[in-house]
Amino acid sequence: MSTGGDFAALEAMAELTERLTRLLTDQVGAFERHRPQDAAPRLAELGRLVALYQAGAAKVRSDGALLAEAPPKLRKRLLAATQALEAARERHDRVLSASKTITEGLVRAVAEAVAAKRASNSGYGPGSARRTAATAITLNRSA
Repeated sequence: MSTGGDFAALEAMAELTERLTRLLTDQVGAFERHRPQDAAPRLAELGRLVALYQAGAAKVRSDGALLAEAPPKLRKRLLAATQALEAARERHDRVLSASKTITEGLVRAVAEAVAAKRASNSGYGPGSARRTAATAITLNRSA
């Protein structure tokens, strides 16, 4: 039988999950307001909370009886917090993916403009080919 201390660990896990959800939601808001710099100062805290969450989730998964013996109100709170975290994580992933796509497009456009500006004729006469100077960024399309 689990002790009250074990349930305190579940309470702490629910609180941690709720804090992590709020932080992710705040970061999503920063990206949606086109102010990703507002999310940067809390990245260390986000990493710390994620590490704590992973450790806590592993503990809960390893002791199936702990959750099964928890009061129904606590189980509901933990389930709701976990579902909210998953929704926030999915939204966070979408926003970061969109930001990455935009950033990559901007970098590619700048690289192509630089490459076009550096283009030089490789021969003489009207039929000569135009050669583009290769740069690291123009060669690596996945950057």
